[in-house]
This record gives sequence, C-alpha cells and structure tokens, in this order.
Amino acid sequence: MAVSTVFQPPITPCRDIRNLALVGFMGVGKSVIGRRVAQCLDFEYLDTDAWIENQQNRSISDIFAEEGEPYFRNLEHAATLQLETRSNLVISTGGGLILNPDNLASLRKHALVICLWASPEKIWQRVRRQSHRPLLETENPKEKIHQMLQARSPYYRKADVLVNTDFRTIKEVTRQVMGNFHLALKKSVAPGNRRLLES
Repeated sequence: MAVSTVFQPPITPCRDIRNLALVGFMGVGKSVIGRRVAQCLDFEYLDTDAWIENQQNRSISDIFAEEGEPYFRNLEHAATLQLETRSNLVISTGGGLILNPDNLASLRKHALVICLWASPEKIWQRVRRQSHRPLLETENPKEKIHQMLQARSPYYRKADVLVNTDFRTIKEVTRQVMGNFHLALKKSVAPGNRRLLES
C-alpha cells in the first residue's frame, strides 16, 4: 500500500475531538512522534502498551507467553474504553489495537485517529534489533511483517488520516500530524477546541 498523506472522509461537526490517537504497525514511529506531538500540544502522552504493563505489573511479552494473545486483546479493549472520558491526550496504541472495530469506534468518540504507515522493508530495518516484539518471535520475522502488514492494511486504512513515515524525518512527520490535528479541531465542536487552537 503506497501512502503519502491520505485524508479519509471529512471530519463531521458532530465529532468531539479532545485527543489525538496514533495507530499503525510496530516500528512506524508512534512512540517517537507521539511524544513530540504531546510536547508541542502540551498534552499528556499515553502509550496503551505501557499502561497495560503498569496495570498488570508485567511486560507485554510475558502477558503473551503466560496468557496468550486473546487475553491481551481483552486488556487492550478495556484500556481503550477507559480513555473515552479523558481529554488532552496523545495516545500511542499497540499495533493490533485497531483490529478490533470496537476499539476504533471508541477512539473516534474523543480523538482524531491518525495512522502512521511504513513499508515492510522500513519496518524491518527499525525493529530487527529489538527483543520486545512477541509477534515477531518466528523463524522468519521479515516475512511475518509482510504477512501481518498485508492482513492489517484494511483496518489501518479506516483511520481518519494516513501519513507515510518512510521518507520523512521525525520533524516532518510531527508537522504533518500537528497540521491534521489542528484542521480536525476547526471542524469539530469539542468545548476545548478554541483553547487548543489558540495554544
């Protein structure tokens, strides 16, 4: 899937956008970009995987190994629902969170959902030396990335905006995300949007 910056259907005035949610595959830059954007907006940065790890007092890898993926996905959904009442957050989600349509629907109640995209080759370059990716603990992780990205592509495409990170610097991606967020704020009716737009 070739992506530069793609806007999905226009943000409707009924959207109550109080937060920004970053979705996408592992290694696309959600954590790095999320922290940068949170700093620029003076928002709190929240990583759903880290939040689950804190609540469970164990790593995602341990949860997968001890309980299995379905158990983790239930924790992920519960965490997503808890965010609906929060404001002024930049949320970095786990790579599989958006595969549950209920999670996407939940995020859209309060957040602009931006998908960061990268090619399988670029993702492999970024994650190949990382040891905390339980879904890549296979004989051929590079091929697994191709397969998973292909399967997840239709779900990622349902985000409000898709931004390719392959050939953009962190500063450029941050600028793209910020621009999309401020554009969405102008079109929504969140009570705090005027303050956010003036900040």
